[in-house]
Amino acid sequence: MAAPPITCDVCGFDAARWTPTDLERTLAHAGDLVGFVTDGWADAPEVAIDPTGEPAAATHALMHRLDGLAAERRLADPVEPMAGTVAGIHASDGGVPKRPIPSATVDASGIVGDRQETRRHHGRPWQALCLYSAEVIDALAAEGHPIAPGAIGENLTIAGVDWARLRGGLTVEIGDVRLRLSSPAAPCLKIGDSFTGRAFDRVDHVAHPGWARWYASVLGGGVISAGDPVTVRA
Repeated sequence: MAAPPITCDVCGFDAARWTPTDLERTLAHAGDLVGFVTDGWADAPEVAIDPTGEPAAATHALMHRLDGLAAERRLADPVEPMAGTVAGIHASDGGVPKRPIPSATVDASGIVGDRQETRRHHGRPWQALCLYSAEVIDALAAEGHPIAPGAIGENLTIAGVDWARLRGGLTVEIGDVRLRLSSPAAPCLKIGDSFTGRAFDRVDHVAHPGWARWYASVLGGGVISAGDPVTVRA
């Protein structure tokens, strides 16, 4: 008899939600995901992740360790909570720009009704939602880039949060909705029209820290609306 799918009440991993591609590509980025949680943590513990073995079990081990790392850093390297506001909610049936909507239901997969045009680089459970900063969008527009909220694919535009302070493992609370930041979103040519000279690497996390969009997983779902208060905490 086959073993039942892995589910975990601690880290929230549910193997039934992960496709073989989700597992493969997540394990390929294991080191990056750990690095986004430990970045800037002077006394970060050594982390050994074995991406081999049965894919679901290995991915669960990774997700469980990331959850544990976030908890360890919460105690050892606290961050003052940041307050903000949902400046915009955006969704599409695939591709960019994503169009504004006044409210949305969020479940484990992200915004109900939203869709990625391709799942090769998107759509992992830790990429359920894409978040961006209203202030960073304004700064990019001031540089002359033809960018607007939703234009480069974020689901939530958030105002009032110091984007440069974000890191993997932080929790974003919007009413009953709880999100966990996982990874900066790598830019690609599909968002090129929003940048002068199609220089979409302007929002690359490595080249320009503090200017990238962020992916998040969903810890708890619910309904969100434009104007809702946002709290970012460890």
